[in-house]
Amino acid sequence: MKKVGVLGLAHGHVFSFGKEWNENKSLDVEIVGAWDRDPERLRDGAAKLQTKAFSDPDELLASGIDAVVITSETAYHAELAEKAAAAGKDIILYKPMALTMAEADRIVAAVEKAGVRLTMGWQMRVDPQNIEIKRLISSGELGRPCLFRRRHGLSTHVWKDFQDTWHNDPRLNRDIFADDSAHPFDLMLWLFGMPESVTCEMSTVVNPSVKNDNAVAVFRYPNGLICEISLCFTCSASEITTEVYLSGGSIQQYFGDNPACRLPRPEYACGLKWYRESDSGWTSSSIPSPKAHSERLKAQAKPFAEFLHGGPAVADAREARDCLRLVLMCYLSALDGKRIYADDERVYDL
Repeated sequence: MKKVGVLGLAHGHVFSFGKEWNENKSLDVEIVGAWDRDPERLRDGAAKLQTKAFSDPDELLASGIDAVVITSETAYHAELAEKAAAAGKDIILYKPMALTMAEADRIVAAVEKAGVRLTMGWQMRVDPQNIEIKRLISSGELGRPCLFRRRHGLSTHVWKDFQDTWHNDPRLNRDIFADDSAHPFDLMLWLFGMPESVTCEMSTVVNPSVKNDNAVAVFRYPNGLICEISLCFTCSASEITTEVYLSGGSIQQYFGDNPACRLPRPEYACGLKWYRESDSGWTSSSIPSPKAHSERLKAQAKPFAEFLHGGPAVADAREARDCLRLVLMCYLSALDGKRIYADDERVYDL
């Protein structure tokens, strides 16, 4: 049995996979304690996780746990990761990795110095349909990838009092773009590696208190591949999520994010399909789409448990730092109004 402590309860995804750990004993993970800076959030969160509330993170780290899940506000990730690494604990770190490149460097250095293991909490890398998309691209059976499009969104504009949450406090999380764009950017990194440049436009459209609620980033690869990622955090509903156009075929995915799972759909609706030039029509995947986005969060419990028992990281610290670099490159591009290259060290100034 792997014993886990939770450092910070700001990010609600921990309640989805944590509940699965509690209920599915075959995963062999026990949450033995939690800590948070906010006493009220600590009390409520510990009750949801059915675990003990600790008033001090050092006390939790010294309680005999094997690993930690860090789901605090982004601003505290580096501090907590350093504490956990120094205590010899493996780490599951939630997104985004950090606010700044300097903080990301601190996390990488702490993990490597202590010799502990770290994985990021990316649900997109463990989603079965996304795994199939990666297989189709990597196999070469549909030819060379030419254009990748990902529409990623949230309906934050209709979430009650969202503007008052920590997600929109620049001291704690920068803004909603920094927080959630990391998801599709990491998906792109996982599928294709590091791009050479980005051109990005950002805009605040609905609520002035929710900065950068819409953006489009266009990444370019040395081999000519273009990846267009649209970030709409004022998205009421949608269906298609991912498109991949290759020299010998196409891939389309539906119902792949929160707005796309929000509304009822026919039972027979296909979530993933592809076309090969030599075929007469589309091939539909037998992999079902989750009925709700919460199912994707719950499904992280198994790969996280496997990591805790010695399995591979979903994404390691260096990959997470690369993803943060992409996020910050987008800010530079929007500020400068021009293309930004991956080796631009001005990302350290943000």
